[in-house]
Amino acid sequence: MNIALRIGVVGMTCAHCAARVAAALAEVAGDAPVEVDHEQNQARLFLSAWISPERIQAAISRAGYQVSDLWLEGQLAIPVAGMHCQKCVTKISAAVNAIDGVEEVQVELQLSQVQVRGAFDFQAVISAISGLGYEVGSGSAVKSESESESESESESKKILPTADSVDTRDVDTRDVINLSIQGMSCASCVATVERALAQTDGTVEAVVNFAEETATVVTSASSAQLIAAIKAVGYNATEGVVESIEDKEIQLAALLRRARIQSATALLAGSCLMLGMWLDLLPPLQDQPFWLLTGGLVAAVMIFSGRHFFQGAFKAASHGSTTMDTLIALGTGTAWIYSMLIIMLPDLVPAESRHLFFEAAVFIIGFVGLGKALESQAKGKTSLAVRKLLDLAPKFTLRIEAGIDNRVAVASLEVGDLLRIRPGETIPVDGLVIDGVSSVDESMLSGESIPIDKQPGSQLTAGTLNQYSMLVMRAEQLGGDTVLANIVRLVRRAQNSKPAIGRITDQIAAVFVPVVLLFAIITALGWGFFGPEPALSYAIVTGMSVLIIACPCALGLAIPMSIMVGVGRAASAGLLFRNSDALQAASKLTTIVVDKTGTLTNGKPQVTSMVNFVKGQPLLEIAYSLERLSEHPLAQAVVNYCEEQEAQHQVVTQFSIAPGGGVQGLIDDVAVAVGNYDYMQTQGMTKNLKALDFAETIIYVGRQDQVLGYFSLFDGLKVDSLAAVEHLQSLGLKVIMLTGDNVATASQVATQLSLDDFVAGVAPDAKLAHIHKLQAAGERVGMVGDGINDALALSAADVGFAMSQGADVAIESADVALLSNSMLGVGRAIKLSRLTLRNIYQNLVGAFAYNILLIPVAAGVLYPVMHQLINPVFAAMAMAASSVTVVLNANRLRLIALE
Repeated sequence: MNIALRIGVVGMTCAHCAARVAAALAEVAGDAPVEVDHEQNQARLFLSAWISPERIQAAISRAGYQVSDLWLEGQLAIPVAGMHCQKCVTKISAAVNAIDGVEEVQVELQLSQVQVRGAFDFQAVISAISGLGYEVGSGSAVKSESESESESESESKKILPTADSVDTRDVDTRDVINLSIQGMSCASCVATVERALAQTDGTVEAVVNFAEETATVVTSASSAQLIAAIKAVGYNATEGVVESIEDKEIQLAALLRRARIQSATALLAGSCLMLGMWLDLLPPLQDQPFWLLTGGLVAAVMIFSGRHFFQGAFKAASHGSTTMDTLIALGTGTAWIYSMLIIMLPDLVPAESRHLFFEAAVFIIGFVGLGKALESQAKGKTSLAVRKLLDLAPKFTLRIEAGIDNRVAVASLEVGDLLRIRPGETIPVDGLVIDGVSSVDESMLSGESIPIDKQPGSQLTAGTLNQYSMLVMRAEQLGGDTVLANIVRLVRRAQNSKPAIGRITDQIAAVFVPVVLLFAIITALGWGFFGPEPALSYAIVTGMSVLIIACPCALGLAIPMSIMVGVGRAASAGLLFRNSDALQAASKLTTIVVDKTGTLTNGKPQVTSMVNFVKGQPLLEIAYSLERLSEHPLAQAVVNYCEEQEAQHQVVTQFSIAPGGGVQGLIDDVAVAVGNYDYMQTQGMTKNLKALDFAETIIYVGRQDQVLGYFSLFDGLKVDSLAAVEHLQSLGLKVIMLTGDNVATASQVATQLSLDDFVAGVAPDAKLAHIHKLQAAGERVGMVGDGINDALALSAADVGFAMSQGADVAIESADVALLSNSMLGVGRAIKLSRLTLRNIYQNLVGAFAYNILLIPVAAGVLYPVMHQLINPVFAAMAMAASSVTVVLNANRLRLIALE
């Protein structure tokens, strides 16, 4: 829709002046329509894209005239450089919303632009944005729609950080680098890698995900510097993560195949040795050649099946750190060395302590390796569940070239290509419907099974399914720029983040292994000096058991596995959590504050009735003529009604808009106006004016000094609003509605939905104050809004939930994006967060209880009762089982019902 830019021009005196101004504007505005009225000292320029006010002023100045003011009516996308985080969104939204006449502000980080709608002082908006330190872009000309889109995309790529940026500070040189980490085996490894990354110059934040073996780093350093820092502490890293489903599945299959062979080899060797001892098939210790050969074979098995444990331990030791590998290597290495010592120098060890631990060494490696393989399989499937979202988009599609359909690879598409989508086919990229009418299954995006009707002009999203009829679409967003790709990046970012509770466990894990080593040494010395005979054997068994059973694998997996599964489960339900802190905070909410329009209601008011006070007066014609010039939703509802009644419109001059009030102008030099009660009073149209206390919104129509009648409008409730509110209340939450609408309308909605409370007639700053008031009273507040006008309230709430079909703005302005655009998503998100936090606590209790209870058992605390020690082999089995148990428990979140 065209944008009307009203330009006040000083110095025009005749038609010749008007022609000069028109020619000057045509130079900078191209084919954009221009109207110049020298009697009114103004020009109107109808734009379809951005053009800088400086170029307009310069052009008119060159023609010999001056610009007195610039007044814009409509919606304009203003290119703005330097925006890259939620703080930018909040600052710009607040500054621009404060300008008189601005009705709506939408900050689009991905496109590096600010959408402003209303009737406002154009220069004031530009000054407000630039005054915050951002650079307002200037176009060389008014461009075609495709050119503008292309340039905004290229500017976005030059100016913005990557789409999965987690930076929240205004530093332009920072970037977000994703790394794949190789060699981590436990929570201590995570702490070591995070510390190395955090100490790299330029790093602001580093988060390592043990479950997915990745790192997300906010830094001004290069990826090479980060990789060097990781290698310096004994691990390997590569930039990026594997996106290809096929590649990842191949990697996972190869890893499992190798792990199974290694584990089977070790377990087979251990079983042969143990069976030989039980059946008394092995020669005595005095048969030194046999046992030396056996020791050599055992060493070969240990190297083949457990080489990575010893390599990891050596790397960690060379960098002054300890890991799970340290515990395994020390435990099994001690067992083998002690056994070889008995074979080669038996007289150094008392006869009663001459027991071989070859079977224990290989059994430990076999069971630990098997547990790690099962753990890796579960972790890999969790990671693939998210990556498979990307596989929803097809590899090939039909591109229309010179009227002919050609099957081409989706990777070869370019912006602007026309594509034919047949019934039953998946949408390959984001774009617009050019021709055809159909229904599209968007359940992968929103979690809702009801198909969405599509017609020319409708938005299509990659990965969604065309159901019934042929569609022709124009490609607009490709590859990594699609909504689907952004969702995957957002989900991965949330999975890689750590909630506050996770940072506590990281601190514990950082000192856990050294403490275990010290405890194992004390245990061995205690049994060696004070234990019964054979004291040395007891010392070896207990020390080795403590080392093996205390591995902090389960502790390292407890939180990231639950977060990965929980965030992935949320994404499949159309709920996008910005980070795991939001997931944790949502579980503690006590009050939900809800906007009315577009959240509880459809956001599309309709005229329910019309009353004409003065018969014979052209009420419909006046309303239609004025409201068709306004962009306000109420005006559009009136226009739709007038068109249904086949009303005729007339020419309006001196048209103006009073935001929040109404519109006025002249028809045949007679004053006419459409607006609310207060606005009609300011226009002097008081005859027949009545203050009507209806729940509906009343729009009066006036001419000269009298009101001719009014329209009654009502914005109906969404079909699922009542169910959504009842679900929230069933979760023990208070639901409060804040709305700018009148008390009567708000009261009717509150009654229909059985809300706990409501506040009517509140402006955005008043909503913010009310949220602060609730928080001061001790409430944990969640705010539900559209993510644009409610940006301040969303950012101030403990958790902000944004309603959004397209999700771009919501993702940037809130903690949780509800892709289904339904309030039901709020209850689902809160229920999921509670279940995820409970799952985390279960994992943590299990992991800590395992270590707290079994380490003393491994140390021999039950010996006085049981008169025997735990076998190191069973310690290895218990350690492996603890990790697998944590992984399996986290995966239970996949099966939960969110209703």
